[in-house]
Amino acid sequence: MYEKLALFINGEWTNGSGRGGEDVINPATEASLGRLPHATVKDLDRALESAAKGYEIWRKTPAYDRARIIKKAADIVRANAESIATTLTTEQGKVLAEARIEVNVSADILEWYAEEGRRAYGRIIPGRMPNQRQMVVKEPIGVSAAFTPWNFPALTPVRKIGGALAAGCALIIKASEETPGTCVAVVRAFQEAGLPPGVLNLVFGVPAEVSEHIIASPIVRKFSFTGSIPVGKHLARIAADHMKRATMELGGHGPVIVFDDVDAEKVAAVAAVGKFRNAGQVCISPTRFFVHDKVYDRFVEKFASIAKGMKVGNGLDKDTQMGPMANARRVEAMEKLVGDAVQRGAKVAAGGQRLGNQGYFYAPTILADVPDDARVMNDEPFGPVAPCVRFKEFGEVVHQANKLPFGLAAYAFTNSTERATAVADALESGMVGVNHFGVSLPETPFGGVKESGYGHEGGIEGLDAYLVSKFVSQLPTA
Repeated sequence: MYEKLALFINGEWTNGSGRGGEDVINPATEASLGRLPHATVKDLDRALESAAKGYEIWRKTPAYDRARIIKKAADIVRANAESIATTLTTEQGKVLAEARIEVNVSADILEWYAEEGRRAYGRIIPGRMPNQRQMVVKEPIGVSAAFTPWNFPALTPVRKIGGALAAGCALIIKASEETPGTCVAVVRAFQEAGLPPGVLNLVFGVPAEVSEHIIASPIVRKFSFTGSIPVGKHLARIAADHMKRATMELGGHGPVIVFDDVDAEKVAAVAAVGKFRNAGQVCISPTRFFVHDKVYDRFVEKFASIAKGMKVGNGLDKDTQMGPMANARRVEAMEKLVGDAVQRGAKVAAGGQRLGNQGYFYAPTILADVPDDARVMNDEPFGPVAPCVRFKEFGEVVHQANKLPFGLAAYAFTNSTERATAVADALESGMVGVNHFGVSLPETPFGGVKESGYGHEGGIEGLDAYLVSKFVSQLPTA
């Protein structure tokens, strides 16, 4: 059963008449799953007012008690993991096994934040005068907002919800209109866990209209956005106009450097798992493969063989290895990127075409000998297309990896400890994975540099994003 779609404002679900809306589409079948209501301006103002009232309650709730509620919500998410994962796959497309992992990791994130919120410690600074007390106190920044995309409809909202609520903030979240049911289920878990009304509010609508209205409100002190670089820059300008703190997790174009001292076939097998997860619709997905000339042919041959053998279909089918893309826009983007690369001289080693005439399916694609000026080497593909390029020298490949204005995630494979250290130091990226692609965990910071954004989610950095430091200097009475 698909989730009943509604807004959640001041502890109540709202789906009345008089609101605009849109259909939510199953990307595997193109069938409508339900009608999603859009928040009116009045709804947004109610969410802001309820968040302000909820904040006054939540900020005064001891961190110990906040942790109990967040932990209970995590337990509810985990207990309902199968139904939430089914909703996720139905509306987003990824295979059910991946959806289950995402939901359970989301519960882990909430549980981690529940505990870490109890450790938002300040510090004592020795005074310069007798009996002087100097304290740094950590306080919640205030009412916050969050805007999340469709590619990880459980994990991305949970990162923002967990950090904000653990710090003592109230939150208004606008989840993706294309994958709303998953976030509805997560918010319902918090309601069942006993979260006070107003502390967490969920709205949907025309993205630009909702974000601009909420960010401009004097009630909101901070917001977090995950999405494209152009939209992130636009929101950053609005934040600057209102002096709002912001966390920006934007696009990437993750380079993968494969040196000549590794087992090329083994690395290709690992790369296939990383590349085609969620049909490549992952901001930290490996996207530009720089392979040493000595092992290049073996790597591409194995990579292509795996891609050709993958079962593509409905994510709910147990034998499916890669599901559909989330929407028609992504299929069109893949067709344009691959067509451009081929026109410029790239060879299609596997895939390279849309699959079927129903659903948003695109074949796992390997492009060989892709020229530097191809769009796929410069624009984030965000899909199941892997361009491969030869290299010979360390300095040459580092230059190629760093030359784009992105810096979210980067990867390297080598059996040399010395080379591993050198390449990790040389890569200009917020996250670097050496000999694996697992750079996202609840306890580690997640964020990029350059045009990939600023600030972090996850780890102690993700909690600190919702805290401010207050300095108190105290002397005894005269």
